[in-house]
Amino acid sequence: MNESEEKLAIKILNKIMELELAGVVRYTHYSLMVYGYNRIPIVSWLKDNASESLLHAYKAGELVTLLGGHPSLKIGPLLETEKHDVGDILRESLEHENAAIGAYYELLKATEGKSVLLEEYAREMIMGEELHLDEVNKMLRKPGDIHPFHD
Repeated sequence: MNESEEKLAIKILNKIMELELAGVVRYTHYSLMVYGYNRIPIVSWLKDNASESLLHAYKAGELVTLLGGHPSLKIGPLLETEKHDVGDILRESLEHENAAIGAYYELLKATEGKSVLLEEYAREMIMGEELHLDEVNKMLRKPGDIHPFHD
């Protein structure tokens, strides 16, 4: 990769890091706002997502430093909707995850054929995020509904 390609990759990786750190805050907040009969498994799932987001942020930051960049101290967008129904939380989660997956696709496009390391990293993260999106989508469906959820 040339210098301008590395700078672009660093910029995208920092964006990923910021989005993933926002995920840590978002999922932690959500885990505190769940009430009702299914609280325990949902809170556990949300806490796991917060931990996973932190690992993803750290991984992106490590790649920033590998490229000679400076990891961002910013956090991605956080929107408090004051809606804490589990369905609302899941729909907000879908929106957040779609933004994150978009950044991973952006990294893949910028590094494809230029860096096996970054290209494979982006592909691995896209695969995981798409599986996560599918999981959230299935959680939003009514029992027995086999068709994907659409807003």
